[in-house]
Amino acid sequence: MKFQIDAVSGKARACTIETAHSTIQTPVFMPVGTVGSVKALDMEDMEELDAKIILANTYHMYLRPGDKTVAQMGGLHKFTTFKKSFLTDSGGFQAFSLSDISKADKNGIEFRSHIDGSKHYFTPEKVIDIQLNLGSDIMMILDDLVALPATQERIATSIERTTQWAKQSIEYFRKKQNEGIGTDQNIFAIIQGGTDNAFRTKSATELCELDYDGFAIGGLSVGEANEEMYATVEHTVQYMPEKKPRYLMGVGTPEDLIENIDRGIDMFDCVMPTRNARNATLFTSFGKINIKGAKFKLDEKPVDPECSCHTCKRYSRAYLNHLYRSKELSYFRLASIHNLHYYLNLMREARAAILENRFADFKRKFYAKRQK
Repeated sequence: MKFQIDAVSGKARACTIETAHSTIQTPVFMPVGTVGSVKALDMEDMEELDAKIILANTYHMYLRPGDKTVAQMGGLHKFTTFKKSFLTDSGGFQAFSLSDISKADKNGIEFRSHIDGSKHYFTPEKVIDIQLNLGSDIMMILDDLVALPATQERIATSIERTTQWAKQSIEYFRKKQNEGIGTDQNIFAIIQGGTDNAFRTKSATELCELDYDGFAIGGLSVGEANEEMYATVEHTVQYMPEKKPRYLMGVGTPEDLIENIDRGIDMFDCVMPTRNARNATLFTSFGKINIKGAKFKLDEKPVDPECSCHTCKRYSRAYLNHLYRSKELSYFRLASIHNLHYYLNLMREARAAILENRFADFKRKFYAKRQK
């Protein structure tokens, strides 16, 4: 991986990340392709949207179709035909979100498949082996994520496990690379610590001493208030290396992205644009709209008059309202295209503002348009 900082505006950064499969300009939003597919879209749609990197889910790909199957099919890129970059998560979040069928201990995470109830056990090394099979450009290591609020004791345990697993992971991964395996892949560690500054300092300090290609902030957007999240990010970023990518996992709304770019974050992912699209919520330059509303039944305007996506160039709000109310499957594709275009274009506009050292003004105008 090659990484360079192209410009800064305040704390906001415009960077370039080069992987074996694409050149990624930050700030960047990564569409979520849980099972190697962004819901309702195909890879031609992703190419039209000009997505340079998407996220696939290690836990789900391991269970179905199986990482060994993906490897036999030539890895994620050949299997899915997506020619740009993939980031794969570690399974730690799934252990958190499926906590009723999973249990973490000092050595890893035991869980039962949500598909057939079969029992599985993820260790730091096994998670890397799975991602080596998947062939992702950026792999995330196994971490111990906790819901908030949590006790001090539970957060302390999370940090201890996450650091220990990080040491095991980087040693194992570099060993594999020395054997000629995964030489074009990269690995990121995940900082934990809840919303406690002391815990975040400890986790970031311990992890950032290790030989990782980039670092993520995990364990946020899991129940805490937005202002707590922003304050935690602002505190944590100061302990992260300046010359490596900074990734905030699982976040979030357009406002969350702008606020955290302003605090020095480079990379984001979230299911929000596609999930909200399927549930009738569409993002626009002036805020959100609920397209199922009766007021759109005869509305000839595009979803967002300022948007240049396929959906807005061709279809009206009235037509999308009709498709949604008719439960027509094409609605999911058209709405998802629009929402992802909005997110990706927002990142492009933010980058342009950083390059021209006017991000503070860009942020002010972003909010002003939403208040009209």
